[in-house]
Amino acid sequence: MASSSSTPVIKQQDIADSMPDALKKSRYHMKRCFARFVGSGRRLMKYRHMMDEIENSIEDVDERSRVMDGLLGYILSTTQEAAVVPPYVAFAVRPSPGLWEFVKVNADDLGVESITTAEYLQFKETIFDENWANDENTLEIDFGAFDFSIPHLTLNYSIGNGHNYVSKFMTSKLSGSSESAKPLVDYLLAMNHQGESLMINEMVNTVSKLQTALIAAEVFVSSLPKDTPHQSFEHRLKDWGLEKGWGDTAERVKETMRQLSEVLQAPDPLKMELLFSRLPTMFNVVIFSPHGYFGQADVLGLPDTGGQVVYILDQVRALEEELLQRIKQQGLSVKPQILVVTRLIPDAKGTKCNQEIEPIFNTKHSHILRVPFRTEKGVIHQWISRFDIYPYLERYAQDACAMILANMEGKPDLIIGNYTDGNLVASLIASKLGVTQGTIAHALEKTKYEDSDVKWKELDGKYHFSCQFTADMFSMNATDFIITSTFQEITGSKDRPGQYESHAAFTMPGLCRVVSGINVFDTKFNIAAPGADQSVYFPYTEKQMRLTSFHPAIEELLYSKEDNKEHHGYLSDRKKPIIFSMARLDTVKNISGLTEWYGKNKRLRSLVNLVVVAGFFDPSKSKDREEIAEIKKMHSLIEKYQLKGQIRWIAAQNDRNRNGELYRYIADTKGAFVQPALYEAFGLTVIEAMNCGLPTFATNQGGPAEIIVDGVSGFHIDPNNGDESSNKIANFFEKCKTDSEYWNRISAGGLQRIYECYTWKIYATKVLNMGSTYGFWRQLNKDQKNAKNRYLQLFYNLLFRKLAKGVPILNEEAREEPQQPASTVITKPQQPAAAAAAASASASAAEGTKPRPSTQTSAPRRGQSGVQRYGDNPK
Repeated sequence: MASSSSTPVIKQQDIADSMPDALKKSRYHMKRCFARFVGSGRRLMKYRHMMDEIENSIEDVDERSRVMDGLLGYILSTTQEAAVVPPYVAFAVRPSPGLWEFVKVNADDLGVESITTAEYLQFKETIFDENWANDENTLEIDFGAFDFSIPHLTLNYSIGNGHNYVSKFMTSKLSGSSESAKPLVDYLLAMNHQGESLMINEMVNTVSKLQTALIAAEVFVSSLPKDTPHQSFEHRLKDWGLEKGWGDTAERVKETMRQLSEVLQAPDPLKMELLFSRLPTMFNVVIFSPHGYFGQADVLGLPDTGGQVVYILDQVRALEEELLQRIKQQGLSVKPQILVVTRLIPDAKGTKCNQEIEPIFNTKHSHILRVPFRTEKGVIHQWISRFDIYPYLERYAQDACAMILANMEGKPDLIIGNYTDGNLVASLIASKLGVTQGTIAHALEKTKYEDSDVKWKELDGKYHFSCQFTADMFSMNATDFIITSTFQEITGSKDRPGQYESHAAFTMPGLCRVVSGINVFDTKFNIAAPGADQSVYFPYTEKQMRLTSFHPAIEELLYSKEDNKEHHGYLSDRKKPIIFSMARLDTVKNISGLTEWYGKNKRLRSLVNLVVVAGFFDPSKSKDREEIAEIKKMHSLIEKYQLKGQIRWIAAQNDRNRNGELYRYIADTKGAFVQPALYEAFGLTVIEAMNCGLPTFATNQGGPAEIIVDGVSGFHIDPNNGDESSNKIANFFEKCKTDSEYWNRISAGGLQRIYECYTWKIYATKVLNMGSTYGFWRQLNKDQKNAKNRYLQLFYNLLFRKLAKGVPILNEEAREEPQQPASTVITKPQQPAAAAAAASASASAAEGTKPRPSTQTSAPRRGQSGVQRYGDNPK
């Protein structure tokens, strides 16, 4: 929370102590106010409701300002909600991100008492289901009870830096006596590939033996020319018990040896991070994304199919490139494998979603592996909404596990889930195989619908939130690390809790009371922001790379004066720069808000043209009620402010390459990109625009506030203050007229910010480092991990499975089943003819590695009946 001289200084955990005195100072007004709070009976009040009641209770503006400027105002302004159960009002106070206090106030005498999380939730429940709230046997979920032995962060600005702090905590565990580092030695001893030991063998199975060997080996390696290939002296290293994996040259081998020696002698967090970034632990990666139509062409815009597909495909290319570089530097000849496991949809709507194996473009060793949803009647052929897929996921996990093991001939080294369904399946399989796991939420639905937890019964028929919220809880707690794009995704801002923070404590009356769901101070949280594909989104100044073949189409798209199916409106003055925005046409993206800002600001209209790429023009073409309303609003605003000749409205565009050139074409006009969303979790279009060198104005509500350094690499705008925001944009263009280099400076600042923080190379490095480090961290804490897994087994088997069975199964007529899962493989010299035929399309691109026999796990037999419950085969 930002501090100021007028903000009362109040320590954490003393709201209950401070509030009585604050109430006494305004006792008359507070008695009236609390009488209004309880006068309407039981209800759940948000901050806006409380402010309305205060305004009605304290009519004198000066007196109201005096109250709100004091300590009481501070407490009320940090209150997220209040549960009213007369005569009590229970407050959920959030003094700063991630930190909460709960107090109840008696409206009769203004008595204040601190209450527990469970007691506060009980107040909320009483509003919706009093009998359940008062039941002594109400199910309480407390995942925090199993985290007592794991160190946590304490400072909220450290949230999201889990990897860094895990390295510090590992350093502490490995420090002390000479044998404290034995767990690290054991970890190194277990490393192998295809049955061949990596790093060290049993000759150096103690700390002292390994230290002695490293000293002798380093002296020898130091005598060699730096570029001597490892193969020419690996036989000498074996004499000291040292195997492959140290490096590809004498110089790199020496560096890795010295790093390990220093960690064994006196562990240091930075040296620990560097060492684990070099260890040969990552070869095979599995990424789950079951829902929607996952493909590389003709899928964007289909149901449940959008940015997540683009994110994963870009992610895979970056991870493969980083894996290949690391493996080469480790001196190994291993070929990595990445499998994106998604759903096979026989009714594929003209896409390749009915193709089991598909090589991923611009990769050598990465494939999409599609697994169908099955029931006892056979394969499900139709698309199924992401809200309705829960009954299929357990069997899907079993089938997917079989196909993964068949294709990789062993276990993967890292499993990453995406969204609720992918994270759940990843958790089930990672637990079964004993593999390190990461999760990516993309979007947690709980924060999209106000009070969706306490009102779950109203929404469950349509969204099945009971399944979704329990699945999210399960995955968050099962995973080894969580990948987020921004700090705000985890814990929000000063005024608004983050997506994950909203799962810290909540209740679903009649189902369960979550007193400790996830702790945002957990070291599993990490920020790894994605980039944009820099082969598509590159600076406008890269003239040799420019896609000039698109220029005639872009010229027509922007400047043709004829309306057609692709564009509406026209630009009469081509000499003016363009402010440009591209997003879905919904309320949150606020495209209509930007249009209204522009319409109202005559100064801005005199300086620039407005181009928006969003949705349809004809409301009859949309099936979305919110989009239909926004289409009508756009037409109304264009008419109201007489914007013809100054606005170009372009229909949604799905060609990424042309979109990239569109950004650059607008940069040629010395224009700017504007992202005006009311809230944006990350802001990929912001990254794309900045990659192209286009100065960017983006919302200060959400992720873009972290991407842009205001006034240096772009500008923050307040979506709730259109006048201020439009004037800020106008000021920029006026300054560009008087300072010819100003536009260039902001453009260059944006590019520098991207190269420093927001590239896929940076992302891939972070994720693979997490996989290596958390793999060792889970070994150090295996007792705690096992204990929590037993609790998760109960949670899954007794709660989630019951809820999933309540979701209706799609009723299809029986059809012929496609090939059984275990028989489909990517490429294997010894594979049977049927499998070879199935894999022929991808054989030329696939050079799959043969995984380590020591990690081999048998795939379920074809025709195996039933499914295994979570925890049946814990590793």
